[in-house]
Amino acid sequence: MPVPIPLTQAPGKQKGFLTNDRPLLFLSITIQLILGLLCGHIYDMRIFMATGYLVGTGQNPYIAQDLSAVFHNSTFQGITSFGYPPPWSMVLGLIYLCTYKIVPNFLFYNLAIKLPIIVANICLAYLVVYILNKFCVQEKISRRAWIFLLFNPFLLCMSSAWGQFDTVVALLSLLSLFLLWEGRLTSPAILLALAISLKPIALPLIPVIFVYLAGISLRRTLQYFAVFTISMILFCITPFVVFEWDPSPILQHWNFHFTLGGGLSFMTFLEYTKWTYQLPGQWWFLGWLWIPALGFATYAMKSGIKGFEDLLKKSAALILTFYLCRTWLSETNINLVLPLVLILTSIKQLDRLSLSAVWVLPLIFSFFNTSIAQLFFPSMPGLMDMFYKLAVEFTAARYAIRTIFVVVWLVAGSWIVIRCFRRVSASSEKVTSLR
Repeated sequence: MPVPIPLTQAPGKQKGFLTNDRPLLFLSITIQLILGLLCGHIYDMRIFMATGYLVGTGQNPYIAQDLSAVFHNSTFQGITSFGYPPPWSMVLGLIYLCTYKIVPNFLFYNLAIKLPIIVANICLAYLVVYILNKFCVQEKISRRAWIFLLFNPFLLCMSSAWGQFDTVVALLSLLSLFLLWEGRLTSPAILLALAISLKPIALPLIPVIFVYLAGISLRRTLQYFAVFTISMILFCITPFVVFEWDPSPILQHWNFHFTLGGGLSFMTFLEYTKWTYQLPGQWWFLGWLWIPALGFATYAMKSGIKGFEDLLKKSAALILTFYLCRTWLSETNINLVLPLVLILTSIKQLDRLSLSAVWVLPLIFSFFNTSIAQLFFPSMPGLMDMFYKLAVEFTAARYAIRTIFVVVWLVAGSWIVIRCFRRVSASSEKVTSLR
C-alpha cells in the first residue's frame, strides 16, 4: 500500500506564508473578479451564456438557436451550439437559474459564469503548495509557486478573463493524480472521469495511470478502470437520457475536433494560407496523428512509473505529446499542463526556462492571434473593434510573427517531453517510492 512522503520539517512552518500573505490572496481574487466582470471571449462566452439559458429553460444545448432577443444583443444571432460533454452545460444551466433569470444583467451573468473558474484557480494554487510540501521543498519555493498561480498573467487571461474552464480540469486532474499516489482508487477514478467529461484534453492521463497501476496490481487496475468507466457513462451519457436531449447533432459531427487545423499546433499556417480552419481532404490523417503519438509515448513507459515524481513527469509528457501532435490547439488548453510543469520546476526536474516557455510563448501567440483583443466583448466592444481593424492592417506581419512563436513553442514543448522521459534518479525513487 502506498504511503505518503515523510515530511522533513514541521508542517506548520511550511504553512506560515499562507496566513501572512492573505492580502495577496485577496488581491488576486479582486483582480480575477474585475477581469471576470469586464472581460470575456466573444466566441466562447456567447456560447456559454446561450448554453446556460438553454439548459436552464429545459432545452437542448447542442442545437444552436437565435437568442438575440433573450440577451438583447444581435451577436447572439449566429452562434454555434455547445461543443463539450454535458457536465459543464449543467453547471451553466444552474448559474443561469441563480443569476440571469433573477437579475437579467449581462455583465453580472458574465461574472457569474467565471466564479467556478476563479474558485478553481485559487484551489489549484493551494493544491500545488500542498503537493510541494509533500516533496519537502523550501518554504520560499512553495511561496513562489503559490504567487505564480495567483498572479500569472497567462493563467488569469485564459481563465478569469477569457471564461474557459481548463483550470477546473487541471485542478481535478492534479487532485486525481495526488489521491492515486496516496493509495486511493475510487475518488481518483471519479475525479479523472469528471475532468475528461468536462474537457477531453485530460485523456492522455489514462495511459499514464494504466501503466502506473499495472506496475502495482492487476486487481487495482481493474477496479480503477471499472469505476472510471461507470463514472464516464454517468457524466457523459446519463444527462442525455435524464433531460431527453437529442444526441444526433453530436453523432453527426463526432469527428469535428479532428478535422480542424490551426492555433498553437503545427498546422498554424493553415488559417493564413487557406483562409480556413478545415483540414484539406487529403490531409485528414493528420487529425489523428495524436493517437499513434500517444501509443509510442505509452510504449516508452514500458519500464513502469517509479513514484509520484515520475507520475507527474509522465503525465506532463503525455499531455504535451497530445498537444504537439494535434492539428488544433487552443491557448487555453495550456493551463492543464502548466501546474504540472510548475511542480516539476519547483522540485528541480525541469528548469525555469521550460516553465517560462510553457506560458510566455502561448501568451505572446494570443496577442498576435487577436485572442486578447476579443476579450473586450462584454464591456468594451468598441475597443475590440478598433483592435480588429488595426490587426487587419498588419495581417501578413501578424501571421508571420505568430508562426515564429508557434515554432519556438513546438521546439520547447518537445524538449520538455524529452526531459520528462529521462530516468528518475535513484535518490528520487527512494523518496517518492509508492511501494
